[in-house]
Amino acid sequence: MEVASPPLPTGPDSAVVRPSRTVLRLSLHVAWVLVLAVATELRVGRFGFHPSDQGFILAQAWRVLHGEVPHSDIISARPLGSAFLHVVDFVLPGPLFFVSSVLSMLEIILATIAFAVLVTRRRVRDWGPGLTGLTAAASLVNLNAFPLMAWHTIDGIFLTACGAWALDSGLRNGKAWPRRLGLVLLGSAVFVKQSFAPVPVIALCWLLSHPSTREGAFRTGRWWRRLAWDLLALGAFLLFYFGIVAFDGGLGAMAEQLTGGLPAYGERLLGLWVENPETLLLPPVRGLTFFAIAGALLVLLMIFRDRAGLTGAVLARLLLLAGVAVVVGTVVDGHFTGASRWADVLWWILGVALPVNWVVTRRFPRMGALVFATGFMTSLSWGNDTPTLFTGTLALTAVLLLADALPPMPAPSRRIRLAGATAMGLVAVLASGWAVVAHHDEAAYLDMAHEKLTGDLGTVTPSMRGIRTNPGTFTYVSQIRDCVARFPAARTAVLPDNPFAYPAFGLRNPFPLEWPLPLEIVADAPQRMLTTADDLNRDGDYLVLFQTVSMPTLTKGGPVPAEVAADAPIFDYLGLEDALRSRLTGQTVTCGSFIGKWAPGPRP
Repeated sequence: MEVASPPLPTGPDSAVVRPSRTVLRLSLHVAWVLVLAVATELRVGRFGFHPSDQGFILAQAWRVLHGEVPHSDIISARPLGSAFLHVVDFVLPGPLFFVSSVLSMLEIILATIAFAVLVTRRRVRDWGPGLTGLTAAASLVNLNAFPLMAWHTIDGIFLTACGAWALDSGLRNGKAWPRRLGLVLLGSAVFVKQSFAPVPVIALCWLLSHPSTREGAFRTGRWWRRLAWDLLALGAFLLFYFGIVAFDGGLGAMAEQLTGGLPAYGERLLGLWVENPETLLLPPVRGLTFFAIAGALLVLLMIFRDRAGLTGAVLARLLLLAGVAVVVGTVVDGHFTGASRWADVLWWILGVALPVNWVVTRRFPRMGALVFATGFMTSLSWGNDTPTLFTGTLALTAVLLLADALPPMPAPSRRIRLAGATAMGLVAVLASGWAVVAHHDEAAYLDMAHEKLTGDLGTVTPSMRGIRTNPGTFTYVSQIRDCVARFPAARTAVLPDNPFAYPAFGLRNPFPLEWPLPLEIVADAPQRMLTTADDLNRDGDYLVLFQTVSMPTLTKGGPVPAEVAADAPIFDYLGLEDALRSRLTGQTVTCGSFIGKWAPGPRP
């Protein structure tokens, strides 16, 4: 599979030609990355909105931006590395939610590029249209049906991929700054989500086992100094994070919160077919069986390659096409839905491609194994326990590993190879782009079909300019704006499913949780929420709004009542919201579909 451009020319004029061609190629790559990120947001990301998780990370970043300390001021079942990372979303010019979505798509694209570089061992500036198109297509498949928003799993994939890319480059080229940048990124991955805890360990083993590190090991002062600086880089974010928390006296609270959540072990992914081998003959898992058969036949061809000759090389390429067909078929049959288990099948397919490549090439595909491990870490989740956000990279890596195992055969002319690679890349991008757009148009994440997204949230608040949603959610968000205007207060909470409201309207949430979901309520969260209510009663100047409309109702477009009675039931998960409503002594107010407790503060 010819997917890269031929090597740059060498000779007397290469010193003159190479820099200009390098700058041009890198400029083209930067251009397509930016265009793809912005175009995806314009056509897909901004259509559909849900008040719950689409503002969760931004709400945490909003707290950090205002000096709140993780685990002391903010209760979280995960480390809050993503909150620090997404402070940048507030700095860049443009509507907050639009800019944040573009940055998240950039993370997805850059992570996909980084893993492609690692697996192929080809610099981006040496890529041709084939590999470029496949990588762009894989980026879109990685997004699939997921909402384009700031999210900790995306951050973890991004930090792992780009950190490994920088570390590998630094180790191979003997340069300190990319090596240490990579170590900083890899050491930060665990602080966006515990499921990425193996990443720093992998980085440390990688660093210590590399030949450039083993040279002079333990014998010279220079080696010890280099190792000390490398370890400091790997632990830089750990020292930063622990330092902030420890300075505020929150280490004990951090330990209770991070160990108090429901653990995830990946049993659903690991047990895809192990618990019931009969599923290997049923869709969609049977795609794994077909891929395994193609891989086994490819291994046999390599064992007898001397006898097979040219015929064997042709058959090997036919087997590659069969493997590609299985991968593509798995993606198509999955319909971008987690229930179809398509992401799990792709992870197992990569698990087959790894030993096939190892046996045929007689070298262990370390970077493919890193992709495999990252896929498992991605699946460790409460709500989406499958590597769905990594499907494009899993599929691309499996195909690349299989292609790497092909025997050599006479190559066609450069013109034919270039035309074929261009056509392949273009078809891949158009097909994946069409699939992503069609799926999002059919039903945006927790929202309605494209033609029903008629409400422009930019008319409600400038921070959401360009974001479109259904009329019910539009009314709901508008009511929050109206309530905040009618009942001004220094501290405002909108409970329970509205973390977006704090960054969107510039509100300061007095409670230590912005989204008190049952799984997010860890350690002493209930008591701290009730204690905060007592503090509000003492100090006054607060507004606490309670929603009466459930999130599933908004997903269907309503109805959202224009007004509710003061004693109407509120939406409550574990009785916490009702307890807060009873405990707060402010006057009861109603505003749209919300019931509130308001204690006005002194006004000039």
